[in-house]
Amino acid sequence: MTLSGIVIERDGAVATVTLDRPERKNAMTLDSWVALREAFHELQRDESVRAVVLTGAGGNFCTGADMDRRGSMHPLDRMREINTAALAVAEFSKPVVASVEGYAVGAGWNLALLCDVVVASRTAKFSQIFARRGLSVDFGGSWILPRLVGLHQAKRLVMLADIVDADEAFALGLVTELAEPAELGSRAAELAVRLAQAPPIAVSLSARLLEQGSASTLREALDNEARAQAVNHATDAPGAIRAFVEKRPPTFTGDWQVT
Repeated sequence: MTLSGIVIERDGAVATVTLDRPERKNAMTLDSWVALREAFHELQRDESVRAVVLTGAGGNFCTGADMDRRGSMHPLDRMREINTAALAVAEFSKPVVASVEGYAVGAGWNLALLCDVVVASRTAKFSQIFARRGLSVDFGGSWILPRLVGLHQAKRLVMLADIVDADEAFALGLVTELAEPAELGSRAAELAVRLAQAPPIAVSLSARLLEQGSASTLREALDNEARAQAVNHATDAPGAIRAFVEKRPPTFTGDWQVT
């Protein structure tokens, strides 16, 4: 399926969403951001899809907004529309693996950071490039960066807008795993398959618990964990525990168990 600058492909339980404007290093127009939002909404509804790989065409991940195609919409209205794409990715209940090669800058880098796992080529380049364009950080960067690297490192990345290589991004904790360029696609796909085979409800709940943890007290976190475990005991946990006792591999469906 092809939307405006977005291609969706399915292979079993894994879908691949490709940012497909290689002639612009996958810089995104407003229509492209809207198409990305709609792609994730569609995949959210598709029960056959249990994990997603997000990547870019033509050797780059995404260079943020297309500065040559900004249109006449009021900047605030435009940003509010773009922000719906950020929320569609961040609130997606299934695991998302960002497969990053080439450049991931500005909103493009923050798009990758909103994914659950970031696998990057050792030759990838990153930048919070906004200041070079007279802009402040957006696409969730002000929220995600301090959580990942702390306030002062976040300020350095945003205010200086330096180009960061893959090794530094990995050292900062902004990349989950590095891969050789020729192995990037296969490694991202391998991780997505593993995530697709994991217990869908438990994995989704764990992701949300981790995201909420930095803004909650210990008591609130424990209460949230207890509620999540109650849900797990009504879905995949009983079958997984039986499989453990019977010394066989579990099968995870996420289906509600009626007892």
